[in-house]
Amino acid sequence: MIRHLFKLIWNKKKAHSLLLVEILASFLVLFGLTSLIVYNVRNYREPLGFEYQNAWAISLKSNEDTTELAQKIEMVLQRVKAYPEVESASRMSNNFPFSQSSRNNGIDYNKKHVLADFYVTDENYAKTMVIPVVEGRWYRSADSVGKYSPVVINRKLKEELFGDEKPLGKIISERFKVTGVVNTFKSKGEFMVDKPALFELVDAKSPWDDLLMIRVKPGTDAVFEAKMVKAITTMVAGWSVEVDHLTDSRKTTHNLTLVPVIIFLIVSGFLLINVALGLFGVLNLSIAKRRGEIGLRRALGATGNGISQQFISEILVLATFALLIGLLFAMQFPLMNVFDIQAGIYLTAIAISVVVIYGIVTLCALFPSRLAARIQPAVALHEE
Repeated sequence: MIRHLFKLIWNKKKAHSLLLVEILASFLVLFGLTSLIVYNVRNYREPLGFEYQNAWAISLKSNEDTTELAQKIEMVLQRVKAYPEVESASRMSNNFPFSQSSRNNGIDYNKKHVLADFYVTDENYAKTMVIPVVEGRWYRSADSVGKYSPVVINRKLKEELFGDEKPLGKIISERFKVTGVVNTFKSKGEFMVDKPALFELVDAKSPWDDLLMIRVKPGTDAVFEAKMVKAITTMVAGWSVEVDHLTDSRKTTHNLTLVPVIIFLIVSGFLLINVALGLFGVLNLSIAKRRGEIGLRRALGATGNGISQQFISEILVLATFALLIGLLFAMQFPLMNVFDIQAGIYLTAIAISVVVIYGIVTLCALFPSRLAARIQPAVALHEE
């Protein structure tokens, strides 16, 4: 039976070549789409590591003011903390969560070198962003006394630097001392992969780290925001003040991730619809041309189900040819570790793409194959 199906397809190789190319192209596009979806879904299922609800980022820009900047930033921080609507406030570098700004540097330990995201924060940052510390503790201002600057690292950096070794109290890059470990910290959103991250205690005398993170009470509205901004601009005349609500910044970050996926999904859907219509048309045309063959088989005792299964089997064999070629390309991604993505993501995408292609092919073949099964032998032979 299989040999017979191969012979039928080979005899009509010119007619089936375009359909085979369409199925192959659909599989490759679908593989790319499912890889992207599986990658983002896996990232989304990992914990974010902090709470963005009711968190605001206040960007302070001194503009032309160059005198006593650190003192003025500290003065603004204390004023903001005094508001009853503010539950907690912290000072940090400008790469706050969901922002487009980033800062990274290499970290060394025992001949290991890891590139990590850097966040400069004060001692209240963990409280403000509700970051649970799973090992040790968050640093305090008193920890700045000494040769080494206190830091907190995330689990990813701990695994890449220390493996199974305990990180607390260890010196890294000859200038940092680890005081604690947090679980995950995906500052660019749920769809971001968990990257190595390091939190360093801010220098109170530094004029550069001029961003404030605050956590306000639920229900705090724009009226308080306007009042706070007005008070800050009065305290530091000539400065620019901009407030970002992390809930809004999160939506913007998500859109940057989801828009390419949606575009890819539309292109893939359009291609799959074309393939489905092509399959439907080819099968209908094939049935019309092979009515005599179908009538003869029915006259020789073939059942309607047997006729139907033959047409479905033919198209499944054709799809298998296309998928085998596609698999030769798709398997290169996990084997060569393309884009530094886990092999399991590619393998899952391959499995999903194969199932979807077979499903579409089978659905497109069902109706024409049932039409072929209803052809009566006497009518078909008479027409022939």
